[in-house]
Amino acid sequence: MTLTSKERRFRELVLPHIDSAFNLARWLARDDHDAQDIVQEACLRAFRFFDGFHGNDGRPWLMGIVRNTFYTWHRQHQAQGRNTEFDEDLHGRDATGTTGAQRADDNPEAILMQKDGRRAIDRALESLAVEFREVLVMRELEDLSYKEIALIVGIPIGTVMSRLARARKQLAATLAPRDRNHDGP
Repeated sequence: MTLTSKERRFRELVLPHIDSAFNLARWLARDDHDAQDIVQEACLRAFRFFDGFHGNDGRPWLMGIVRNTFYTWHRQHQAQGRNTEFDEDLHGRDATGTTGAQRADDNPEAILMQKDGRRAIDRALESLAVEFREVLVMRELEDLSYKEIALIVGIPIGTVMSRLARARKQLAATLAPRDRNHDGP
C-alpha cells in the first residue's frame, strides 16, 4: 500500500503529537476512555481537514482540534446528564505508564508519600474550572507557549496569562496546608 502525500505529511506533522493530545483530553474529560474517544474523533477531524492546514507545526493545530472536540463531546454528554468519575490511578502514572507501586527501586514509604502528593495535585488540578485547567495543562504539562495557547483557545495572550495566574493561585491555595487557619485556641 502506497501512502498519499497527504497521509505521509499527516503522519509526519500530526501523529507524533498523539500523546500530548491524549494528555490534554484526559485532563479535560477526566476519564481515560472518554479521552481516547475524544482523541480518536479529533484525529479523524484533523485528517478530514488536513488539506486546510498549511503550517509546519501540527502540535498546536491538533491540540486546538482536541480542545474543540472535547467541548463538543462535553456539551453532548452534559445534555445527557452523564457525570464521569476522576480516575486518580490514571493520573498517578509516570511518563512510561508505570505507577509508583510498580517501581521496585523505591521503598514503600517513599512510594506512599509520592502517590499521596500526586493524588493531591491531581485533585487540586481537577478541581479547577475547565478554562483554567486547560491553559494550565497546555502550559505546564505540554509546554506550549502563551502564543500557541492563545491560538488554540482563541483568546488574547493577556487572557492566557491572566488565566494561568489565576489557575496557579487557585492550585496553590488548594494545596496549601489546611491547618494554617487553626493557629489560635
